[in-house]
Amino acid sequence: MSSRSDLVLVTGATGKQGGVTARRLLAVGRPVRVLVRDPESTAAQELAAAGAEVAVGDFDSPETVAAALSGVGAAFLVPPATFGPNGWDTDLEVERGVRFIEAARAAGVEFIVFTTVASLTQDGKWGAQGKRRVEEALRNSGLHWTILRPARFMENYFMQGHPVDGINDGVQKHLFPTDRPVQSIAIEDIAVFAQLAFDDPARFHGQILELAGDALTMPEAAAAISAATGHEIRYVEATEAEADAMGPEVGAAWRLSRQGEGWHADIPALREIHPGLRTFDAWLAESGAARLKSLLDWRAVVRR
Repeated sequence: MSSRSDLVLVTGATGKQGGVTARRLLAVGRPVRVLVRDPESTAAQELAAAGAEVAVGDFDSPETVAAALSGVGAAFLVPPATFGPNGWDTDLEVERGVRFIEAARAAGVEFIVFTTVASLTQDGKWGAQGKRRVEEALRNSGLHWTILRPARFMENYFMQGHPVDGINDGVQKHLFPTDRPVQSIAIEDIAVFAQLAFDDPARFHGQILELAGDALTMPEAAAAISAATGHEIRYVEATEAEADAMGPEVGAAWRLSRQGEGWHADIPALREIHPGLRTFDAWLAESGAARLKSLLDWRAVVRR
């Protein structure tokens, strides 16, 4: 496939996946334009300082998206979250994603990497249904594309104030049973797979990659964090009632995980593509443990 431009537009650039992907592409010398709503935000300013071109726009303002796509050869698509007081607005999510794909095609963009979420069921039908509809639109768009479906982020352990995930008072609570390995992925590795796809779109066109770098039981992960940080962490399963109280999708995930369902990334095959794919221990050693220790130390001081 010929390339009209090396310039990559990264959406969601002030968020987790978009931010690391933009920085990864800049680090390997790829020109990057980032789509942001607030160019004065710290994240946007940091990306600009790293060499990114900043385009101000919003998925709900089609003219700004069209302007951001002008002259772009490829795009990293992360539709903004549409979760509100009444839950997920799936129709709005689909509208935003499809509209972006149509604008990209009109602008002459050749290749899109779309990051979605992995499915808990083997048939791939359970998960964020809005994202699956956007995937379908991308597959039928006539563009070249790669779809990344990451499992649970290792960085979710940094979350604070949530009923599940994160670590609160030495407890890590989640939906999953204690005896089942749970796949996870370091966000930095999502960026690596995106970069590899942008570097060789002919190779990765038409591929749907479920992404994970490790699979530990939740107590095993808690033990690894304890050893790496010096803080004793224990894992607690959320009850079915607690899961249902968080919403129907959360309750469904609780039940599916106890029916033997889980994420299905082929980790050895992924490591053939990306030999540096991080295990949970490698992620802890590289950066996770230091950040977790800082958070846990701070909380210990606050509790005194």
